[in-house]
Formats: sequence, structure tokens, C-alpha cells
Amino acid sequence: MLSWVGFAIGVVGWAGTVSSVIETTVVPRGTRSRITGAVASSVQTMFQLIADRFQRWERRDRVWALSGPTFLMLLLVAWVLLLIGSLTLVMLPFAHDSPRDAFLVAGSSLLTLGVSAPADIVPLALVFIGAATGLVVVALQIAYLPTLYAAFNRREVQVTILDSLAGSPAWGPEILARFSLIDGLDAMDMLYVRWTDWAADLSESHAAYQSLIYFRSPKPTRSWVIAFLAMLDAAALHIALCPITAPHSTRRLLRVGYRSMQDIVEAVGLPPAPPPEQAESDLTDADIEEAVAHLVQAGMPLERTAQEAMADFRGWRVNYEVPAYGLAEHIDAVPALWSGKRRRRGVSLPPLRPARAGLE
Repeated sequence: MLSWVGFAIGVVGWAGTVSSVIETTVVPRGTRSRITGAVASSVQTMFQLIADRFQRWERRDRVWALSGPTFLMLLLVAWVLLLIGSLTLVMLPFAHDSPRDAFLVAGSSLLTLGVSAPADIVPLALVFIGAATGLVVVALQIAYLPTLYAAFNRREVQVTILDSLAGSPAWGPEILARFSLIDGLDAMDMLYVRWTDWAADLSESHAAYQSLIYFRSPKPTRSWVIAFLAMLDAAALHIALCPITAPHSTRRLLRVGYRSMQDIVEAVGLPPAPPPEQAESDLTDADIEEAVAHLVQAGMPLERTAQEAMADFRGWRVNYEVPAYGLAEHIDAVPALWSGKRRRRGVSLPPLRPARAGLE
């Protein structure tokens, strides 16, 4: 009797694991199965404990750089172990209630070893199903990797380009300042258009394949979250300070950008942005005034003063500030200006300030 109870549990476990595989690797939606979520949380906790042992940011980032690949490997291990365990329970009634024999048949079939196989037609059919399942899981995981790395490369191209345009780590006002120094504000329109497309692609890829969120940039002072936040800040500051001459693409970037940011945090399960009427920006008046003074020093022609632009800038920023801060803290992105707090064993990490081109 107990063996048939185990059979029922095994069928449910097998179906749940296969569902997790399909949901993670095939279904293009921002959902996460319980198995994938449990592995992601475990990996995140493990790497957070290891990274917190280091004070220097470069060493912390070096530890975190292994979190994405580790998640993929452990997820495959978890799927295989769960399938073996489930199939062991399924085979138990046909193995004379011997867990050892059931495990041997289950492992042999899923890993296609051919070490052991039953003679009766019903358990033999289950062995064939188990073998097909094992092959499909491994094949899907292998096919999953090129998709991930293609999306990763598309993401990092724009982040790398921005590295020379916004300082490292990226900061929104620095983008405008550097373009002002070379009389290149007209080129901001093209930059906003590129990042609008980038934000839409990010929403599709990172919400559907959430392991991409944990893949870090090649350099410790780069981060896709910080770069994204910097571009949104640049657009919001641009339109707030220059409402007449700012390109129309600023509005498109802001609308697509904060919607994309919201899609990703919803997929990960982080707090969404509060309603605009209830939201308050983390930035102080002094922060905004310092940024505007930096733009004036860089020679950017302004149509409004810092005091006149503050309300509009904050009105745009509250739409994406909470999701951006949540993502930055969730993946422990490089501490940067205007990007929220990072913590190491309860101690706040100070932001790294980008080099200011031509204004040192």
C-alpha cells in the first residue's frame, strides 16, 4: 500500500519537475516555478554570505560573477535529482518494494546508462518515459544556453558603449555633462532611441529568462542595472531642465524604460513602484542642485533652474526609482551615485563616484 502512495507522490513530483523545466526554458513569459525560485534563492543566499566576507568591491564582484553560471548548473542538478527521486518512487511498486532496486532502475533510465531494466511491460514503458525525459531535460538546458548568452551579449554591448559616455560606474548627469563638453547634445536623440530599443529587449529577455538578471558585466564597475538607471536619470533630467529643446525620444525612453523595469521586478518578485501620488524620491534637493551645477560647469544650456525643474524630475523618477533600487540591491550591483544602498553585514557601502571627464 505504501509503495502505491509513493507511486502517486512520484507521479506528482515528476510532473512538477517537468513543468518547471518547460516553464523555465521554453515558455517565454515572466514566470518562475517554485523549483527555479528555490534554487535561485539558495544561490543568492550562498553567494551573499561569501561576498560579505570581503570589503573591497572588486573581490565582492569577482565572487558574484560566479553566481549566474552556478545557478544554471545547480538548477540542472536539482532537476535531475528530483526526476530520479520521483521515478524511484514511481518504480517502487514494480521493484518488490525495494528502494535500492527502484533507485537503480530510475537512475539507469534517466541517465540512459542501461545498467538495469525491468522485464514487465508496464515498468518497462515507465523506463522508456524516464529515459526520454532525461534526454529532453539535458537537451533543453543545452539549447537554453545559446539563447541566454545571445541576450547577454546584446545587453552588454550598450552597457560597454555607455561606459565611456557616462563614467564608470554610470551616472545620469555625467552622460549629459560629457555630451555637453563636446557640443554633442544633438546626438542624445539617437542615444535615447537606442536605449529605448534596448529597454524593450531587456524586458522580453530578462523577464522570460530570469537567470540573465544574475549574469554580471565583465568589469566590476559596470552593471546593466546602474547603466539603465543612469540613462533614465539622464532622460528625466534632460526633459525637466530643457522641456522645449529636449528630444521627443526622452519621453519614449522614460515610458518604455520604467515599464520594462517594472516587468523585471514583477518577474523576480520584488516590490513594485508605488503609485506616483504616494511615492517620494530618495534624492534630496542638494543632490539635484549638485547635479545641475555639474551640468552648468560642463556648459549645458539650460532652460530652467534646478528649483524649477525639481518637481518634474522627481515626477518622472518616482516611476522607476523603487524598482531600480530593488534590483540593484537584489543583485548587489556596484555601489553608484543615485542608485540606493548596498549592505555588507549591515554596513552601508559608499557609492563609487565616476570620473568626471574634463571637469576634474
